[in-house]
Parts: sequence; structure tokens; C-alpha cells
Amino acid sequence: MPDLSFLLAQSLSGLTAAMFLFLIASGLSLIFGVLRVLNFAHGSFYMLGAYLAFQFVLWGGMGPGRFWWAVLGAALTIAIVGGLVERLLLRHLYGKDELYQLLFTYGLVLIASDAAKKAWGTQQLSLSRPPGLTGSSRVFGTMLPHYNLFILLLGPTIALGLWLLLNRTRAGRVIRAAALDREMLGALGVNVSWLYTGVFMLGSFLGGLGGALVTPVRAIVPGMDVEIIVEAFIVVVIGGLGSFWGTFLGAVIYGQVLAFGILIVPAFSIFSVFALMAVVLIVRPWGLLGQPLGT
Repeated sequence: MPDLSFLLAQSLSGLTAAMFLFLIASGLSLIFGVLRVLNFAHGSFYMLGAYLAFQFVLWGGMGPGRFWWAVLGAALTIAIVGGLVERLLLRHLYGKDELYQLLFTYGLVLIASDAAKKAWGTQQLSLSRPPGLTGSSRVFGTMLPHYNLFILLLGPTIALGLWLLLNRTRAGRVIRAAALDREMLGALGVNVSWLYTGVFMLGSFLGGLGGALVTPVRAIVPGMDVEIIVEAFIVVVIGGLGSFWGTFLGAVIYGQVLAFGILIVPAFSIFSVFALMAVVLIVRPWGLLGQPLGT
């Protein structure tokens, strides 16, 4: 029987992975909740955010504070790319069948993958942990890297910040109104077109931010976009597509099930996650905290 410190280490590992997943999945869920677009290219924004953070660090070095400027610069660059994609391309598919949107965003995945291979090659890249977060501390008897502890604190902080933005500001009320009745919002004088662009940029920013932050703990390789988008879709299916706190809950559940699934049945750890998703789809197809479409 594993001791408590080992179980805690597994749980903290799962929570760290969950916070990274929440950043990615929250942007995916936000875009779907407002624009009703299943953005399969969201994983590509994550991958490009990782590559751009690596490139910015390569240019500026790993001096004090430079890693964080690289992370912010990568996320903002991805937000701008997302805005251009929405304004110039994606908006022509609004109101059309979801299959066209999926095919279009999958085409973006192929383009982004080839562009990344052309720019950075196919070898594995990585970054060291930023200065000040290179050590570890003992937490309840288990050693926890400082960078992981930072991510564990950053995830809930971003979740709370997004919740305050969506529920305690005028911009947030407008965004929620667009998700409920965009035609009425447009009749009231709100420029829904630019609102869509802003929401898509915010979702892209979150995807790029997750990719930039994951660089010290995960290798940067072509194909990481497909892996993360599958995980993100599992998270939003479990929590409820379009539900903010559902996404957070789904990420936490995913991280814990995966962490302890590896502990219990290593060869079938990923099976436990898909089994959980299947159960949720059967019992509550709209997710744990989501609502059926049209309600």
C-alpha cells in the first residue's frame, strides 16, 4: 500500500497537469460558448505558443525576468494570430454546418504543423526552469518543484480572474449576452463582429499562454498540438462544453484520474480517462456542469 506522501505526490502531479489543461481547455470552451465554433486548431495555438516562447528566450536569454517576457510575448503574438484567423478566415463560416468549421480548423492544424517543422525542425526542444523557480520545497512530506507550485497557484488565480471578468465587468456581461442572444445584442448597438474577434483573441491568448508555460516541463515537438487538443476536448466534455467552472472541474478530474490510473493500472491509465468520458456522455451528455443546447 503506497504511503500518504507518495499518494500526495501523485495528486499534486495530477493537479499540475490539470492546471495546464485548464488554460488550454478554458480558451476552447470560451470560444465555443460565445462563437459556437469547435476550434480544432486551438491545439496549434498551444504548440506555436511553446515554439515562440522558446524562440524569444533564444533571442533574449534566460536572465532574470526574461523568461516571463518571452511567455507574455508568445501569448500576445498568438492572440494576434488568432484575431487575424477569425477576422480574415473563420468568420466566413459562421452559420454554416459544423462540419465545415471542423474541416477548416483541421486544415489550420496541418498548416501550423508544417510551418513549425519548417521554422524549428523536428528535433525536441526544451527550456530550463526560470531563475527563482529552479529548486524544490517539501510540502506535506513530498518534494514539489517550485515551478510546479507556481503553476498550481497560477491556475486558480487565472480561473478567478476570468470569472471576475465574465461576471463582474461590463465586458463580461456583454460576452455572456452574446452567448445567449447575439441578434438581440446587435440590435442594442453592440458591434458583435468585433466582440467575436476579441473573444477569439482571448481564447487564443489562453492557448498560447498554456503552451509557453509548459516549455520548462515538457518537450517542444511537432505533434504536441494533436495530443493536447484531444486532452482538452476530453476535459470540456467531462465538465461541460461552454461551462467555465465545468472546464475547471473537468481538468481537475482528468488530472487526478490520469495520475492515479498510472499508479493502479499503468498499462491502461489513459483508458480510465476515456472510460470516464464515456460514462459522462451516457449519463449526462452535456457534461457535469454544462447545460443542454437551447436551454
